[in-house]
Amino acid sequence: MTGSSTDANGSIYAAKPWLARLNDAQRTPVTPAPSVLHAFRAAVERAPEHTALAYFDGRLDYRETDALSDSIAGHLAARGVARGDRVAILLQNTPHFVLALLGAWKAGATVVPVNPMYKSAEVAHVLADADVTALICADRAWETYLRATAADSSVRVVLTACQLDLQTRNDPRVLDFERLPVPDDADDLLAVARQGLPAPAGREPGPSDVALISYTSGTSGNPKGAMNTHGNITYNAERQRTGSGIPEGACYFALAPLFHITGMVAQLAGCIANAGTLALTYRFEAGVVLDAFAEHRPAYTVGPSTAFMALAAHPSATRAHFDSFVLISSGGAPLPPALVEKFRAAFGPYLHNGYGLTECTAPCASVPPGKEAPVDPVSGTLAVGVPGPETVVRILDDAGQEVPFGEHGEIAVRGPQVVPGYWRRPDATARAFPGGELRTGDIGFMDPAGWLYVVDRKKDMINASGFKVWPREVEDVLYTHPAVREAAVVGVPDSYRGESVKAYVSLRPGSGTEPEELTAYCKERLAAYKYPREVEILPELPKTTSGKILRRELRSRPQDSQ
Repeated sequence: MTGSSTDANGSIYAAKPWLARLNDAQRTPVTPAPSVLHAFRAAVERAPEHTALAYFDGRLDYRETDALSDSIAGHLAARGVARGDRVAILLQNTPHFVLALLGAWKAGATVVPVNPMYKSAEVAHVLADADVTALICADRAWETYLRATAADSSVRVVLTACQLDLQTRNDPRVLDFERLPVPDDADDLLAVARQGLPAPAGREPGPSDVALISYTSGTSGNPKGAMNTHGNITYNAERQRTGSGIPEGACYFALAPLFHITGMVAQLAGCIANAGTLALTYRFEAGVVLDAFAEHRPAYTVGPSTAFMALAAHPSATRAHFDSFVLISSGGAPLPPALVEKFRAAFGPYLHNGYGLTECTAPCASVPPGKEAPVDPVSGTLAVGVPGPETVVRILDDAGQEVPFGEHGEIAVRGPQVVPGYWRRPDATARAFPGGELRTGDIGFMDPAGWLYVVDRKKDMINASGFKVWPREVEDVLYTHPAVREAAVVGVPDSYRGESVKAYVSLRPGSGTEPEELTAYCKERLAAYKYPREVEILPELPKTTSGKILRRELRSRPQDSQ
């Protein structure tokens, strides 16, 4: 293990070389609030009239948000929702989501955030797997498909929300729907919130109570529910508050969806810990987001690289849209080095990379404010950051043994943000969390300075004529081509090589190129076994709503479709 040193237990990672990359504030131990509710009530106490939620032209301050969510909690308790019951929330980025979340927690419930893009069968899986008692959803979703889906489930309490409420602008770019009558078989969320009911007493959650059952994105197989505790969430939120340099009371823009763990923790919980304002725009639409940046002047946001690609490509984007930001983070999807430089050159801010999973409650490594991530000179991979002071990241071989700095292996994470396991999946928990350490399924390496690099998902490795090809390396080269907006690389069956490398790309607006040109471009820059033998140009690449490109869908496309 040349260049490595070990501690008394034989671990080369326990010495935490990454601590030297952190400043004093980022290294200082934190004392997180016992729960997100404790953090929220502290914010209400010190800033009751400060705007908590901004939704187009609508505003709710902390005192109003507290009272409205109290009443939702009182209603849920009166309808029989008990401590520990599961309440599913299926809503876009609106104030209704936050009011429902706080109300469910005040009722003592565990929240199950559900992707509003899920189809009926996907929602049915979540409702059944989590044994959901109450469902809070959009009125249109209830009318179109959720009523039938919930009829065959354990759901016995339903609240619906009209997401036109709490604003009057009705921006047709995203709020392009009509108000529906309140259904006979559900209660209206806002009407319930305005009843003035008190929250039930004696249901305060503690650090070990499960705040969320967060279902994995389902990029492979059926989603599993990760049990994010209140302590998991408040640790990462407090780490962000103390180490980011974002002023107290600042505006946080909800670029990532709140149902996703990144949006839930880095935006919502981080904002609450800092008594800030959370600005919401229903869903992502690049022009709407840019207008919101100009209106709300946010200091922080986080989103996938695909969102920043879309913002950068919008014809109205200017440097002025981004000049209020103290920190912009990227997570949830790989961040190409070429995008970081193009974005900085065009708009000013440096995109701070980050890495995390649902199972470690969003970030377990990030690029500290004031630092820039190095690029590995061999692979061209951008570092995702460094772990925090209480976190240990190790790189393991197939036998579970540590590999030296610089060598590839599976990334394993231990720390206060790692969940205790999967909901009602003891076997899956035992496999993924041996001894409480998360085995991520991601392949990466760490350099001697403590910078972590993610190479790719273990299952996405391509075996071409016996050579390993990591899709990320090919994608990073494609992103340097001026015409490429999005890129994804997969292995496809090949009678000669076993697998062959195929690339799917979408192009920047106004750009043009041919598949043969992109193949030649990669061939000049990659080893012979790595460059894509096929390139297919699509209008858009399939993604999860959190912005992660779905290689699984691309692998399943008919290969004679060109």
